[in-house]
Amino acid sequence: VAYFLINWDIVSYARGKGYFYVGRGSGANSLVAYLLRITDVDPIDLDLYFERFINLYRKNPPDFDIDFASTDRDDVIAYIFRRFKHVALLATYNTFQQRAAVRELGKVFGLPPHEIARLSGSTPPPNPDRITRLVLRYAGLISGFPSHLSVHAGGIIITEKPIHYYTATFLPPKGFATSHIDMEIAEDAGIHKFDILSQRGLGKIREALQIISHLGKQAGAIDIHDMEKLKQDKAIKQLLRTGRTIGCFYIESPAMRMLLQKLAVDNYAGLVAASSIIRPGVAKSGMMREYILRYRHPEEVKKRAHPVLLDIMPDTYGVMVYQEDVIKVAHYFAGLSLQEADHLRRGMSGKFRSRAEFQKTRDSFFSNCRARGIAAAEAQEVWRQIESFAGYAFAKGHSASYAVESYQCLYLKAHYPLAYMVAVLNNGGGFYNTETYVHELRQCGALVEAPCLNNSELTSTLCGRTVWLGLGMIAGLERQVLERLLQERQRHGRYRSLTDLTERVPLTLEQLKPLIRVGALRFTGHSKKALLWEAHLLLAGSRQTAPAGLFKAPTRPLALPAFTHTLREDARDEIELLGFPLCSPFELVEAPPGEGITAKQMGDHVGSKIQIAGYFVHRKKVVTSRKQLMYFGTFRDKEGTFFETVHFPDSARQYPFRGPGVYWLQGRVTEEFGCLSLEVEVMEKLAMVWEEEDEERLTPTIRRPG
Repeated sequence: VAYFLINWDIVSYARGKGYFYVGRGSGANSLVAYLLRITDVDPIDLDLYFERFINLYRKNPPDFDIDFASTDRDDVIAYIFRRFKHVALLATYNTFQQRAAVRELGKVFGLPPHEIARLSGSTPPPNPDRITRLVLRYAGLISGFPSHLSVHAGGIIITEKPIHYYTATFLPPKGFATSHIDMEIAEDAGIHKFDILSQRGLGKIREALQIISHLGKQAGAIDIHDMEKLKQDKAIKQLLRTGRTIGCFYIESPAMRMLLQKLAVDNYAGLVAASSIIRPGVAKSGMMREYILRYRHPEEVKKRAHPVLLDIMPDTYGVMVYQEDVIKVAHYFAGLSLQEADHLRRGMSGKFRSRAEFQKTRDSFFSNCRARGIAAAEAQEVWRQIESFAGYAFAKGHSASYAVESYQCLYLKAHYPLAYMVAVLNNGGGFYNTETYVHELRQCGALVEAPCLNNSELTSTLCGRTVWLGLGMIAGLERQVLERLLQERQRHGRYRSLTDLTERVPLTLEQLKPLIRVGALRFTGHSKKALLWEAHLLLAGSRQTAPAGLFKAPTRPLALPAFTHTLREDARDEIELLGFPLCSPFELVEAPPGEGITAKQMGDHVGSKIQIAGYFVHRKKVVTSRKQLMYFGTFRDKEGTFFETVHFPDSARQYPFRGPGVYWLQGRVTEEFGCLSLEVEVMEKLAMVWEEEDEERLTPTIRRPG
């Protein structure tokens, strides 16, 4: 009871402060948690399985992980330390690994750095001397032993007696007392752990609502927690069905977007299942494909599914999808007690500390199957499925909590796409790099502008349909410098010229050059090259900051020659300072060697070989059963449409990825469950084409006229 009420106290404080949070973990299966608003998941609606918590041998309460935005989490932790008397953060034990142990022991034995580096390499020395043998021997002995303490990612312990009754404490940089025990020792001592974590997705939701409010929209009328309304939203259903989920929490990866399309998911329950099916274990067991087949062809379910498994898990067509399914199958299929079934689940998820006890449960599984007359091959296949996926599976309540947040993101993207995508940019993005989210902003109808000293803020901002990228995106500029520039603009108005800027804000030449090169001073009406000349004339010869105009000296107008200016020069500056060009990357490469198609035309060429130019977005490395490397790739074509690629081992070896850029791809178009992909046979990176630098671009020797 205390565990539930303390979690309720924490989330009540968060609601009072207006903080967004998500309660997840196995505790989301609890109706009490839903009634206390620890979670947004209705266990009755989703038929969540709570039996795992009510066997007589279980000592621990359900587990809650409560996520907050990174901007709110520290305040919530500070509240917990104020609210409760005996509180400490949990520690984790960092243990010695072989190489680290060799390095530390090498120092103990006084070996020189080059000798330590040689010993800690992957190849052992051929003729080790006595000291070397000792170092290697002792390193093997201490490997796995504790090295030092770190702070747990989010674990907090609250006790009735003083913390020092259980453990010593230390103070890390943030100043919160931290225990010397980890979560396993705390559990053995009967101390409950409270997980207070941070997550970028919540920051995106919060900022999106703030942007909507600033734009004069009725953000207050948006109840992001009204799941019944969100479940019926047609725009959300359309985004889900088509996999247009970039920027949305947990469902934006290429694999997830393809799964949503294969399943044609358009409802909350389907998304809950998809959120768990995407986990590595389900795919590894081969049951992801089986689930899709049964989902798309329900008339064949009875023929494909084991009758007992189908009876146990009718909602998932007899396929194990959730962590609870292990318990159900072990209990109803193999006849294990709920206690034994929960032991099995814990063992599969790596929480078993006694291999002997786990082996005993495994033996019981097979002996019970034999006693029930289940064929050995059948029992072995069910065990294989349990073994391959259980360690990665989500509890259904956990998946349901994730799906709630995904729905909230989908709602904002469907109805306020520009505000939401700006919030995504400002909160660290997600699965993809910044460039992909800028591209998605354009796909949503935004006009994206480079940072501007008179229009941009520290982070990206939305004005109508125009998005001004934030000054904080410019590489090499300290935050303090940017804050000074913004404070001066707020106090005394917009900057009128480069001279006006240097008279009002103390800047060095090295601080000024990135602003000019990224185009942040284009409001002056002068070209970058002219501004660079002027900056050198004003500030050359000194690394000191320009005086901020205590005694303003008159300046002569500069007579400068006419300068040429090209798109590629801008792109080169943007790549260096922002990390990507703001123009189309296809404008920066040599012409492809042939006439290719677009991604939208791939559906007309299923089974045929095609050629297409694609800008690299992402790749996923996979090791095959034969220990060979292959890749799944994501590209976008010249129209901005994403397409997926498969690079089998032979192709991956012969035509490797060569970093960011535009590639010329040749291969065969394949289709699976309505999703298209390109099996790449040939892949070549197209060369970037830069003009020769003009003389004016080089730093000149400066002489003042007259």
